[in-house]
Amino acid sequence: MPKSKKTPTSIPAPDLTQRPPRSPRQRLGGFVLLPRLLDKGRASLAGKNGEYEFACGLDRRFFDFVKIDSKAVLAQLKAGKGDWDILVWVLEKAGNKPTAWDIVQWSAYQEARTPDSPEAKERVAKAVRAIHPGRTDILTGFDLLDLDDYVTFGGKA
Repeated sequence: MPKSKKTPTSIPAPDLTQRPPRSPRQRLGGFVLLPRLLDKGRASLAGKNGEYEFACGLDRRFFDFVKIDSKAVLAQLKAGKGDWDILVWVLEKAGNKPTAWDIVQWSAYQEARTPDSPEAKERVAKAVRAIHPGRTDILTGFDLLDLDDYVTFGGKA
């Protein structure tokens, strides 16, 4: 049987009905969120995104920071580009030309970000109670996303 030829730009889409996208904490080029949104974009293009939405509010934080339209990133994914090629493209096309320092600071802020209104705090508390009423260690949005992803695919809270 002949070996299948894989081009360097042939990236298989993750099946997000079977497993979650990468953690929002995972970094690419120093950017949090980027690997996760790439997973969601690839899965969306393949019709395997499940309940995950590309260009959701969380993803828009990244797009707003780099000043790139989500549709432009989706076009790069559709072209089959890998993570590295997309990172290079983002850095070239970024409307604000972030420095390494900007990226580190922005990523640290996103990772530490907590709800910023009483309503948002209550939504997070309600979500945590639904997953496990005794959890008091879930403080940030990233904490909640990681826990929700874990529990959704069979983990115990």
